[in-house]
Amino acid sequence: MSEWLAGVLFVTSLAVALVVVHRPLGDLLFWVATSPRDLAPERFAYRLVGADPKTEQSWGVYTRSVLAFSAVSILFLYGFLRLQSHLPLSLGFPGVAPDQAWNTAVSFVTNTNWQSYSGESTMGHLVQMAGLAVQNFASAAVGIAVSFALIRGFAHTGNGSLGNFWVDLTRICFRLLLPAAVIGAIVFIAAGMVQNLSPGTDVATLAGNSQHITGGPVASQEIIKELGTNGGGFYNANSAHPFENPTSWTNWLEVFALLAISFSLPRVFGRMISDLRQGYAIVAVMVILAVISIASVNYFQLQAGGTVPQAVGAATEGTEARFGISQSATFASATTLTSTGAVNSFHDSYTALGGMVPIANMMLGEVAPGGTGSGLYGMLVLR
Repeated sequence: MSEWLAGVLFVTSLAVALVVVHRPLGDLLFWVATSPRDLAPERFAYRLVGADPKTEQSWGVYTRSVLAFSAVSILFLYGFLRLQSHLPLSLGFPGVAPDQAWNTAVSFVTNTNWQSYSGESTMGHLVQMAGLAVQNFASAAVGIAVSFALIRGFAHTGNGSLGNFWVDLTRICFRLLLPAAVIGAIVFIAAGMVQNLSPGTDVATLAGNSQHITGGPVASQEIIKELGTNGGGFYNANSAHPFENPTSWTNWLEVFALLAISFSLPRVFGRMISDLRQGYAIVAVMVILAVISIASVNYFQLQAGGTVPQAVGAATEGTEARFGISQSATFASATTLTSTGAVNSFHDSYTALGGMVPIANMMLGEVAPGGTGSGLYGMLVLR
């Protein structure tokens, strides 16, 4: 099968799947935002933080709640990283250096997930699970919660309230992110993704050398890495690592996961303002921009511009051989369109025009469809 045909099938099947889930996932998100009843685990969470779920918040109180939660999250994660050497499952790693710990804490809490470290040689399993992965859930939930608050403002509720941040945060985690992450992790484990607490295994390489391969709770972090458009990889090689992305169909699932929520949120906007046409207009703009981006980066990479790429038939440098040109190009476009940061190829090794597209996506403000929540409210601001 040619690279062109493989690319068309990959992108087409992805588009069909996103169309199929747009309505049910959008309706689920609408239920999360507007349901008058709370589940038992949610009521327990409200008591734990001392929140009254029946209390509506003004924009000022909602904003202060977001900032307070984020500030506490940064301090907690910073302390967690610094104290790593005293924690279980540290794998013998020392505490993370102060500057790197602060950088990482701010990065993960703000859903930036920029990494200046190699995960398998810096972070122990407990820090990855209870520190970084937890923030993958929390930061994504905050983004969606802020989009809910903005939509309520557009809906003109009349009483000046934007809902309750603690209710939104809790419901998004319990009704959406946690169930989806559990199902996704099981699928990833079945596909061959690593999920254990092993300190690692020493293996003999084909060259006769010894290499230490670290295990860990990879699948459970991988799914929320993509679903919440986070991007922080368990391993340094991120989604090019076979433990994080073992097959072509897990590669497809990862791209699908990082696009699904953001493409479904415009339906929530349409339903909450009682005008579905507005939601369709927003998602249509997102789709047009995304199609242009994905088609362009695929075209430029498959054109093999340059002497060396033309000699080998494609621009293969920095591309994971298991996935090929088109799957890598589509991943590159999707991850920069959503501000995710997960990668399965090196963008700086792309052709001049191919590498221009991911940069253009970032300069656009990542609104097509953008990150979880941030894409929708970014698009609303632009309109």
